[in-house]
Amino acid sequence: MENPLKYFAELRDPQVEWNREHVLEEVLLIAIAAVLSGAESWNDIADYGEAKKPWLRTFLKLPAGIPSHDTFNRVFAALDPDELERGFAAWVGLIAKLTAGSVVAIDGKSLRGTREPGTKAIVHMVSAWAEGNGLVLAQRKVDEKTNEITAIPKLLDALALAGTVVTINQSQARRETVEPRHPPALGHRKQAALGARCRLRRRPQPKTSRPLSAKLLPA
Repeated sequence: MENPLKYFAELRDPQVEWNREHVLEEVLLIAIAAVLSGAESWNDIADYGEAKKPWLRTFLKLPAGIPSHDTFNRVFAALDPDELERGFAAWVGLIAKLTAGSVVAIDGKSLRGTREPGTKAIVHMVSAWAEGNGLVLAQRKVDEKTNEITAIPKLLDALALAGTVVTINQSQARRETVEPRHPPALGHRKQAALGARCRLRRRPQPKTSRPLSAKLLPA
C-alpha cells in the first residue's frame, strides 16, 4: 500500500515546537494503522502502538516512544478538521479505485452516545459509502439547525464521482442537489441517477367519498 502520509502534507502540526516530543507524521501513521486493524478508541490506538513497537521501529524514528492515548487525543483534537478530511478523502479516493458504474450510496445516521449532558441534540452524519470497496469515502456532520438536504451537497463537492451511480434516499433526493454543482465535473450518470430518484415521489391519491368497489356495482 502506498504511504498515505504524503496526502496529509498540508496538515499544520499543532504541537508546540519547544515541547514537541513526537513527529506528527508518525502519530498519524500509527493511528491509521491501528484503526485499519480494528482500533476503536484512543486507548486501543496506544495499545496497538505498544504491541507493534518492534515493527514500527523498523521504519519510524519514535524519538519519545509510542504516544500515550492522551497524546493521540490532544493531537487529533487540535488538527484542522478540513485539512485532515481533504487529505483523508484524497488517500481513500486513491485506494478505493472507483470505476465507471460503481455505486456510491449516500445515507445519514444518528450517532448513539453523542448527546451532550443537558441537551437533546445528537450528532447526525451523512456518509458516502462505496459499495464495491466496502469503504466510507467521506462524511459530513449535519448542523443542528439544518438537515441532511443541506449537508449532502457539501459531501458531494468533496468527492470525485464522475461516471459513478450515486443513490440517495427518496426523502433527500433533490434535482438542485446536482444540477448547480458543476455538471461536467460530476458526470451525467450521477445526475441521471439522482434525477430518477427525484421523479419517484409518490403522487397524492384522489379522495373519494365512496368505497372503490361501489363503482363496480351496477346502477
